[in-house]
Amino acid sequence: MDGGRKAWDGLFRNAWVFDGSGAPPQRADVAVCDGRIAAIGPGLDPAQAQRVIDADGQWLMPGLLDIHTHFDLEVEVEPQLPEAVRHGTTTVVVANCSLGLAYGAQRRDGADPIVDCFARVENVPKHVLRKVADRVDWQDSADYLEHFDRLPLGPNVVPMIPHSMLRIEVMGLKDSVSRDPTEDELARMEALVEKGMREGYVGFSTDALPFHYLANAPNTHKQIPTQFASFAELKRLTAVVRRWGRVWQATPPKDDKLAVFRNFLLTSGRLYGRPLKTTAVAAIDVTTNRSIVRLGLILSRLLNSRLLRGVFRFQALSAPFKVWSDGVVTPIAEEVPVLRRLNECELEDRAGRAAIMADPAWQAEFRRMWMRGKQGFSLARLKRWLRMDDNVLTRDLRDMTIDRCPVPDWSGETMQAVYERLQRWQQDAQGARSSAEAEAFASFPAPVGDDCAFFLHLLRRYDTELRWWTVTANRDPETIRRLLFHPLLLPGFNDSGAHLTNMAFYDGNLRTLRIAQQDGLERVAQAVRRLTQEPAEFFGLDVGTVAVGARADLVVVDPEALRRYDPDASVEYVYRDAFAHHQLVNRPQGVVRQVMIGGHLAWHEGRYTDAFGRERMGRVLRERHHVVNAGLTAAV
Repeated sequence: MDGGRKAWDGLFRNAWVFDGSGAPPQRADVAVCDGRIAAIGPGLDPAQAQRVIDADGQWLMPGLLDIHTHFDLEVEVEPQLPEAVRHGTTTVVVANCSLGLAYGAQRRDGADPIVDCFARVENVPKHVLRKVADRVDWQDSADYLEHFDRLPLGPNVVPMIPHSMLRIEVMGLKDSVSRDPTEDELARMEALVEKGMREGYVGFSTDALPFHYLANAPNTHKQIPTQFASFAELKRLTAVVRRWGRVWQATPPKDDKLAVFRNFLLTSGRLYGRPLKTTAVAAIDVTTNRSIVRLGLILSRLLNSRLLRGVFRFQALSAPFKVWSDGVVTPIAEEVPVLRRLNECELEDRAGRAAIMADPAWQAEFRRMWMRGKQGFSLARLKRWLRMDDNVLTRDLRDMTIDRCPVPDWSGETMQAVYERLQRWQQDAQGARSSAEAEAFASFPAPVGDDCAFFLHLLRRYDTELRWWTVTANRDPETIRRLLFHPLLLPGFNDSGAHLTNMAFYDGNLRTLRIAQQDGLERVAQAVRRLTQEPAEFFGLDVGTVAVGARADLVVVDPEALRRYDPDASVEYVYRDAFAHHQLVNRPQGVVRQVMIGGHLAWHEGRYTDAFGRERMGRVLRERHHVVNAGLTAAV
């Protein structure tokens, strides 16, 4: 040592150390120096450390991975990604679902692809997206990776090549959604994917969910560019990914089961010579259709069988799929054609939505949607009874809870409760809880009619001022537990960074640990592996382990605070200065004690450190076999 400099920058003492391998925890100290783990063992000398952190009885584990995020946007305006880090997330995978920033803003010929593609698919306000696009100063996938070196990153960032943006880069936005590519254009797409793999991108993302639409006129009735690709194009581009041994992230064309099977057969090593690592959204137990998760598990077993030799992982969510809606501004609406028309309007265009909802033809279409399968005898009625409905919205007022609206009395009540009270009030004008409720009740037609008429009146009267929520999937805790620990699934469909006001699953990893904790430390060790080393190995990343020489991305969790943690109570609706907009977030108290990224302490005892947001802690992560040497990129 020079001049009395101490051997270690930091020392965590007396922690229960989960190394990420799935092995039981060991009581030990962990020393950190120059961004890496320098020593692990009992009784390490605290005098050798510049900073000592008492972790007695706490769980120390590798930094957690969030494998399905849309932080591509937020990282440009607030690179420290605070809502991720406070949950112990130290690595985020971005550019999922075919959307990303690898090719810059792509503002050509009057198009604004970042706004057009992200606004409705990920429910991000357009002014936020424009702010991101204005900051973009690169036009190339290599320059995109390099620009991260100039940002004071919080967590590590792992980009993929996004298919929609790839098509726009080669064909232009207009042509990418109106015609097939030429052979020359296909060859250029293929070359750009090859270039991305050579530069170290971990994979390639596409999207086939049929309710993902563009947001800018004149294309609001068209899906995003990836949806227009033929199977031949998909096969050709994923062949590049397969050759490099990288990951294909995908979503299923859910309305065409044969296409789902055909597309996901691309994972097969038996059919294509070498397995294609594939991860897809999502293994969730949809409330209205219980067959989806069952068929998904059957498909997973088949694709991973010795017969097909695939490497296929659906992603699982560790929480009830709770979705907030501002009127009809919600991901749910995009899946329902009659509601989707309202989402084609600008967010601020209340008059436009009101005009649509005033149209008798639209109202009749709304009624047909709402009542489908709810009366009479029909195939739709049978499917609803069997929980095999085609509509993700239950259309049951008992499942729809008002969060807030101009009538304060309704906050926290189901719409069914309000509907029944209205019916009683209309009989004798008694029972209104306040003058505000009486005034609201007086606005309804008398008699109000059925639940369809009631809900439609709410939408027309309050528009986005009616904020409500429903749980569309994962209502059964035991099903969630089974999916999270299924060996052919990956936990992590958190969608962090997207749906700013509609979802909050930033705590997805903590929820997984909490569920595991109920079954003992052996299950916790398994959960830690599934949140660290397992996804790191799948994506080819050099993170996810506690070992001497490993990068010092570490998290300390208080097991007692985790045991007491109530996820629903941690949800907050906050104003984010970085967005100049509100956002739904999770902010658990006391569960995560410390977060260290690259040897830098980012979070300590309930607050961000002074260095957080000022110093670069994370880095852009390339596939682990990638090397950069003398300005040249290669794979070894």
